[in-house]
Amino acid sequence: MSKILAVVTNQASYGAAPHRTGLWIAELVHFYDGVRKAGFEVDIISPAGGHVPLDPRSVATADRRSREYMKDKDFMAGLNHTAGADEVDGADYTAIFYTGGHGVMWDFPDSTALQLIARKIYENGGLVSSVCHGACGLLNITLSDGTLLVDGRTVTGFSTAEERVAMVKSRVPFALEDELRARGANYVKNTIPMTPFATADDRLVTGQNPFSTKAVTRKIVEILRNF
Repeated sequence: MSKILAVVTNQASYGAAPHRTGLWIAELVHFYDGVRKAGFEVDIISPAGGHVPLDPRSVATADRRSREYMKDKDFMAGLNHTAGADEVDGADYTAIFYTGGHGVMWDFPDSTALQLIARKIYENGGLVSSVCHGACGLLNITLSDGTLLVDGRTVTGFSTAEERVAMVKSRVPFALEDELRARGANYVKNTIPMTPFATADDRLVTGQNPFSTKAVTRKIVEILRNF
């Protein structure tokens, strides 16, 4: 059975601001649920390990499946005691999936441990993937030849227009789509904000926003089944 890593944030606020954020719960739930139903084992980790805060807006708007998982004591206990990235060996996994929520903008981009895990998975022939702000985890992954993983690759992630729709553009430390382009990525997005969109460039699979989680999960499962 192939093992997959799902990465979640430890960041509970918009930087030093009092506004609360964290993991967008549906992005983890729909990925976790989808790949497990497809027969894959999933381990959940975070940059620092330990507690994973949930974005309050994601809890308030959670769909039925997400609410079911939030009532699962074992699942929620796992989110209170995640392993840290420095405790994980990428050689043990065939894929890594970066979840979103605005918290990841602070603790994903500069996590050397996460970057090394993803590089090992990718260079061993595995798959690297993300949804929404999870693409922040892709920004600084450098391969052994010194090139950035996203350079010249087609990717998507939460757009600047969607930051405006979410009414948080003034709170975020950078515009994700701009940072992806600055690293040489071919950033693409759906015409209509907050609608499902996912893309696959060989073994790099990305989804645009929370509503894209099921679409990106289907692409991940399809690719992994052909490994």
